[in-house]
Amino acid sequence: MHDYQKRLVDKLLELNQSISVTQAQTWIELLWEDFESTYAKAGREYQGMEITEKVVSQWIENYGEKLHEFVAQNPKYKDFFMEDKNKMN
Repeated sequence: MHDYQKRLVDKLLELNQSISVTQAQTWIELLWEDFESTYAKAGREYQGMEITEKVVSQWIENYGEKLHEFVAQNPKYKDFFMEDKNKMN
């Protein structure tokens, strides 16, 4: 895992004790890929991992402590987190 993503995982785990390390890693990967693909689809020039880290970090600050609630309300994402059922109740 990139150092950027490791820092984001650690930050997410600080804010949300309802998810496991594996789930935090999955969230970071999903958010990271979502930002980069959306940015590319918009026709924007790639700005590097530093910008992606900054944006994902901001998302974590704003929504990190409630990400586990998002899965409960959006079943299509539930499969990404099934390996650790006991943590996301």
